[in-house]
Amino acid sequence: MQNLRKRRSNDTTTQSTPGPLKVNVPRQKRSRFHCDLWFCLTLQNWILDFGRPIVMITLPLEWFPLNKPVLETIFHMAYNVITPFLMLKLIERSPRELPRSAVYLCIITFVMGASIHLVGDSINHRLILSGYQLHLSVRENPIIKDLKPASLIDSFELLYYYDEHLGHLMWYIPFFAILFLYFTGCFTKAEEEKRLPVSGRLLLGPSALYYWYLVTEGQITELFLLTFLAMVVMVIHQHRKGLSPDSNGLFLFCSFSVTVLLVALWVVYLWNDPVLRNKYPGLIYVPEPWSYYTLHIKQNH
Repeated sequence: MQNLRKRRSNDTTTQSTPGPLKVNVPRQKRSRFHCDLWFCLTLQNWILDFGRPIVMITLPLEWFPLNKPVLETIFHMAYNVITPFLMLKLIERSPRELPRSAVYLCIITFVMGASIHLVGDSINHRLILSGYQLHLSVRENPIIKDLKPASLIDSFELLYYYDEHLGHLMWYIPFFAILFLYFTGCFTKAEEEKRLPVSGRLLLGPSALYYWYLVTEGQITELFLLTFLAMVVMVIHQHRKGLSPDSNGLFLFCSFSVTVLLVALWVVYLWNDPVLRNKYPGLIYVPEPWSYYTLHIKQNH
């Protein structure tokens, strides 16, 4: 009986030891730099988001009828599917378990907001090809102000609201909320995990440049600055506990830091532009790149 009890005790110890190992192994892997996810996010952001209006403007108009979905719309559809998928994969690799309800709510709102923007932005870029000028308000545009009946102008203003205000808020608030939630779990005491690898340094510039486009074209400077301020507060709070951002948190924090610098340089460059000043009144003056394009580049060609 004693031998039997010893065997059972030995069996239970051998069976229980792999348990903690199975939990710890994936956590160690998750702390490494996620080069594959950051690269895919950066690449698809540049192609499917920043590249959409470029495709619409550069390709011949005859290739894509204005009353049918075009390549730009397909790019936007792909973005609305790929981006939330990649962000969910990013959340899965978080070293800390994050609240699932908050993540699901953010992803659902993100998809809805990006879909609202898809419709408004698709029509808006067709208006550009018809002579619409982004540096002017809806009622000041030559192709809009003479519409009859006048109630049509209200409809275009509603479209502009869905595109530039409601769609952007429902798109970008959950986008930055997910990045911040992920960032809260990216803190460690291990010195070897606090270094940014070469792949992260190479992706830093393209990532920050895309965030600059996102902030300026999306007109979400306040939201971005609040997110960045929350990240700074989180770094200070965790530093008091002896924790610092790991390689993934450091990549995200450095990307946002460079973005702040790029936005500041953009504002200084266009500080004395009277037309853009009139288009973007208010305390925070951050012109949109495509408004700059229709004002200073398109009219000169």
